[in-house]
Amino acid sequence: MSTTASGEWLALLHQLPTRPPYLRVKVWRRLQAIGAVPLKNAVHVLPRSEANELVLRELLAEIEAGGGEAVLLDARLLAGQSDVELRTLFDAARDSDYAEVTASARRLLENGPAGSGDIARLQKQLADVIALDFFGAHGRQAAEAALAELDRRRYQHPDVGRNTPSAVRETQDLRGRVWVTRRGVHVDRIACAWLIQRAIDPDAALKFVDGRNYEPTAGELRFDMAEGEFTHEGDRCSFETLLARAGLEEDPALDAIAQMIHDLDIGDSKFGRPETAGLGAMLAGICASTGDDLERIAIGGAALDQFRAFFSRKKNQR
Repeated sequence: MSTTASGEWLALLHQLPTRPPYLRVKVWRRLQAIGAVPLKNAVHVLPRSEANELVLRELLAEIEAGGGEAVLLDARLLAGQSDVELRTLFDAARDSDYAEVTASARRLLENGPAGSGDIARLQKQLADVIALDFFGAHGRQAAEAALAELDRRRYQHPDVGRNTPSAVRETQDLRGRVWVTRRGVHVDRIACAWLIQRAIDPDAALKFVDGRNYEPTAGELRFDMAEGEFTHEGDRCSFETLLARAGLEEDPALDAIAQMIHDLDIGDSKFGRPETAGLGAMLAGICASTGDDLERIAIGGAALDQFRAFFSRKKNQR
């Protein structure tokens, strides 16, 4: 679904009668189903688009037919809350939905081969979430990777070992590229950009785009975004995928950082390194202090440089 320029929103203000009581539940469910997020009590927002306007007009008619009152506004945020903060609310809602799909897929992976019906149900659930993911929430990569692994194992003979997701690229083929990722970088994307600049492509150009349906041009490589060349694969975060594809897994310091990034990004406490919480707090503070992607990567990269030196020193002291 295409949306208009940043800063343009549709806001539905509504007031419902106390009776019938089911009307409140019905309206709440409809708002959830169309992906609207609440700004304040009885004010729900969607990005401005023709399709979103249509569904909100339909809901307005339902509210009035039930005896309630509603107003639909073409809105722009001026103060009190920024467009970035509002986008974050949409991303958080979709990340929660993606997490449900991911968790369900992982449970099926742990319990053995999944049936076609289970996989089809999760694929439908994922498609429904993607349809409401207006700004490209981060959780989509993990959900798609978990479902892809689930589907792959459905056809795998039990005696066949796990295949590597894809061939390792030669490092020299990764140089002189434009590296593309989603705007609003956080843990995984900051770490990926740092790894690219420090160990893979020192002259890399970074490009930040909307997360939905971006088509790369010649010389571009996408990371940590849907359909990207370097993104979540199986239970790996994008940093782990990038590390493996670039042939850097044998570096103990980088491997230690990959374990921390995995736990911060995936949230499964797989490695449980004692340094992880400290790195997470640092990166959260960096993202809270600036919304500029290049600045986040520069400051976060400096912190990761220190962690790499720390882990390298620990290795040499053994």
